[in-house]
Amino acid sequence: MLNSNEILQLINDYLDRMPYERKPQSLYEPIKYVLAIGGKRIRPTLMMLAYNLFKEDPQSILSSACALETYHNYTLLHDDLMDNADLRRGHMTVHKRWDANTAILSGDSMLVLAFQQMSQCKPEKLKPIISLFTETALEIGEGQQYDMDFESRNDVTEEEYIEMIRLKTSVLLACATKMGAILADADKADAENIYKFGEKIGLAFQLQDDFLDVYGDTKVFGKAIGGDIISNKKTYMLINAIALANEKQRETLMKWIDIPNPDAQEKIAAVTEIYNEIGINQLAIEKINYYFNEGVKYLDAINVPEGRKTEMRAYIKEMMKREY
Repeated sequence: MLNSNEILQLINDYLDRMPYERKPQSLYEPIKYVLAIGGKRIRPTLMMLAYNLFKEDPQSILSSACALETYHNYTLLHDDLMDNADLRRGHMTVHKRWDANTAILSGDSMLVLAFQQMSQCKPEKLKPIISLFTETALEIGEGQQYDMDFESRNDVTEEEYIEMIRLKTSVLLACATKMGAILADADKADAENIYKFGEKIGLAFQLQDDFLDVYGDTKVFGKAIGGDIISNKKTYMLINAIALANEKQRETLMKWIDIPNPDAQEKIAAVTEIYNEIGINQLAIEKINYYFNEGVKYLDAINVPEGRKTEMRAYIKEMMKREY
C-alpha cells in the first residue's frame, strides 16, 4: 500500500507533466499556472487512498484523481473572480495576473479538461463515474448559489448553513472517496459508506475552516485571521452568535454587520469578544468533533481488514490538524 506522501508525489508529478499541446497558449497558460501553484491535493489523495482500501495499484487511477483536482481548481478560479480576491496560495489570482475574461474562459476550459481526464477511466466504469461527477458538479454550483444568497440575509439557520457547506464543499470529498471505491470494484454498501465518510469529514473540514478563520494562527492557517468577520460571511460562528446572543450582544453584532467601512481590527476584536462571551468557540469545536466522529463511524463500517484503513485514518487526522 502507498502512503499519503507517496500518493501526493504521484499526483504532483502527473500534474507537472500534463501536456498543454493545444493552442492558443494564452488560453492554457493560466490553467498551467493555477495547477502549478500547489495546494494540499486533498481530493485526489482521498480518491487514491479510498481505492487503496480495496486494491493495490492506486497509480492506475491517476488520471481520474487529477481530474478532480483540475475541477476543484476550476471552481477556485471562478470563486476568486466572484470574490475579487487578489491572492490564492500566496500567488496572484488569474483575473489579477491576466484579466476577468481570461479567468472565465480558462476556467471553463478547465471544467472540460476535467471531464476529458475523467473519461480516461476503464470503459466499464465510465457511466457510474461520469454520473457521480456530473451530479457532484451540479450540487457544488447549488451550494455556491446558496452561499451567495446568504450574503443578503441575516436569518440564515444552522440547518441551512450545514446544507450549503455540504453542497459547496463536502460533496466533492465524498465524490472523491466514492469514485476511488467504484474504480476499485468495491461493493455497493462499501461505496455508500465511504461516500458518507467523505461527506461527514468534509463538513468537519469546512467547519474547522470557519473556526480557524477566527481562532487560528495566521502562520499555520496560511491567511489573515478574521476575514469572515470583516465580510459578514454567514458562517457557523456568526449564525449561532446571532441566534444565541442576548439583546445587548445582538444589538452590538448587528451594529458591526451594518457599518459600511469599519476599522477591520476593531471589528474583528469586538465580534470575537461576543463569540467568546457566548461560547461559540466551544460550540464549534463540539460540532467539528461530531462530524469527524460520524465520518470515522462510516470508515469503521467498511468491510476491509483494519490494517488497510491505517493510511486513511492517519491522513484525515493530518488533514484536520486536530490540535484542539
